[in-house]
Amino acid sequence: MLGGTGFVGRVFVDEALAAGWEVTTFNRGSHEPPAGVTALRGDRSAPGGLAELERGEWDVVVDTWSLAPSAVRDAAALLAGRAGSYVYVSSRSVYAEPVPYGADEGAPVVAASADDDAADYARNKAGGELGAVAAFGERALLARAGLIIGPHENVGRLPWWLNRIARGGPVAAPGPADRGIQYIDVRDLAVWCLEAAARGVGGAFNLVSPLGAVTMRDMLETCVKVIGSDAELRWIEPERLLAAGVEPWVGLPFWLVGADYDFLHGGDVGKAVAQGLRVRPVAETVADTWAWLRGLGGQAPQRADRPLKGLDPELEAWILES
Repeated sequence: MLGGTGFVGRVFVDEALAAGWEVTTFNRGSHEPPAGVTALRGDRSAPGGLAELERGEWDVVVDTWSLAPSAVRDAAALLAGRAGSYVYVSSRSVYAEPVPYGADEGAPVVAASADDDAADYARNKAGGELGAVAAFGERALLARAGLIIGPHENVGRLPWWLNRIARGGPVAAPGPADRGIQYIDVRDLAVWCLEAAARGVGGAFNLVSPLGAVTMRDMLETCVKVIGSDAELRWIEPERLLAAGVEPWVGLPFWLVGADYDFLHGGDVGKAVAQGLRVRPVAETVADTWAWLRGLGGQAPQRADRPLKGLDPELEAWILES
């Protein structure tokens, strides 16, 4: 596991250990390694930083890197002769806009190079994919995840909704209520990737919940039920929210409109389902995330490189009263 102490990497480690795998982590050592792993130290962005990976053999390598693609290129090239599969946790953001609703993995990808320095997120991930494929070929598994939620989330989307609903009272909920949303529980992402890699599956896969399986109503009403809150969801039409200056995706997490909605909530996941993708019920994801969040006193960790999520209380009150 290249990384292994943050959100996605940590859960990959947990799921691998739970399945009986022997796990090695490689990172800078700025956080304590998970219990039960062999911890290697190194800074992959520094000259000579991969020295600890010059020895050893592994069945599967998992890489979540989202900065300079050249770092993926170098790690994959170093490990190609001593590892069976390379799982690169990519993103559906690699697709070149506009991405029509229902698009599958054949949709065009943004222009990028495995040799690039850090650029925007989409190019970083697209270049990382190229670096993984250059070294591992068909043994590279490109996990194009969408919205990732679940315990240990450090981006602030589901934790914000849980904390807001826990406060109770009228809640500005983005309509239409019965419009589908797509996401992946981080544990389902990890389990599918590990099992697929162990079977030798390679190539690109969209990894989110199936189209229309969960709606915004399902998600938010489940939050209310799990918490036992007196929150009252008041569904607000998109036009009113936009006119009030609410920023989709950031101001109200999960919510998107127009072409962005088609892009990030309209992906075809038939290929992954055919390879065994299983998505747990939304109630399980919400309940487990709420239990984890309460264990932290309601304060989830926050990645410094991502904007804070959520609607300003004064703006929400104004919207509800207008």
